[in-house]
Amino acid sequence: MTEIEPEVLRRAQTGDRDAHAVLYRAFAPMVYTLARRMLGSAAVAEDVLQDCFVEVIRKAGQFRGDGGVPVGLWIRQIAVNKALSQLRSPWRRRRIEASIAEPQASDWSEPGLPGFDGVRPTTPHNELELALGSLGSTARAVVWLYVVEGYTHDEIGRLMGRSTSFSKSQFARACQQLREELQPEVEHEGIEPCLNLLKPV
Repeated sequence: MTEIEPEVLRRAQTGDRDAHAVLYRAFAPMVYTLARRMLGSAAVAEDVLQDCFVEVIRKAGQFRGDGGVPVGLWIRQIAVNKALSQLRSPWRRRRIEASIAEPQASDWSEPGLPGFDGVRPTTPHNELELALGSLGSTARAVVWLYVVEGYTHDEIGRLMGRSTSFSKSQFARACQQLREELQPEVEHEGIEPCLNLLKPV
């Protein structure tokens, strides 16, 4: 997790725009990546990024770091909430689904990157990314929150305004679908080690 100098945070809490810019540069990539992976849509991830930092700037003065919580984790929690708010609205969820259905550039196969030849290499991680794209937006969010962000099913259920069993059932159905999509890749190892490919190194 990126760290910010205490003086920068103090200035941000008093409304200093330069300090706000430092916070944005430090944490915007994390927020965008979380939203993009969680929701599967580049366009909606940009909305989440904007909404997240509007709240970060508005509430910076309220951040106290209680319990030793770093500012990056606080921002990450805001990002998760903003991403989930996209799923709570039926019309926003439809926008996500429509956006996912449109062709999108991969995160790293962009012209100008070293070794780019327009062809995305086939790796287990890429196969998993493609399989995740076949999940519904809610199921994908549950998988991401549980596997990568480390939330419990009880916490996910509360965040989504649903029950613990709702999160568990969404995860179980998603895993079954991923098994079918990724066969025979997960035939011997199982789905759990495959999902662990999602976790940051």
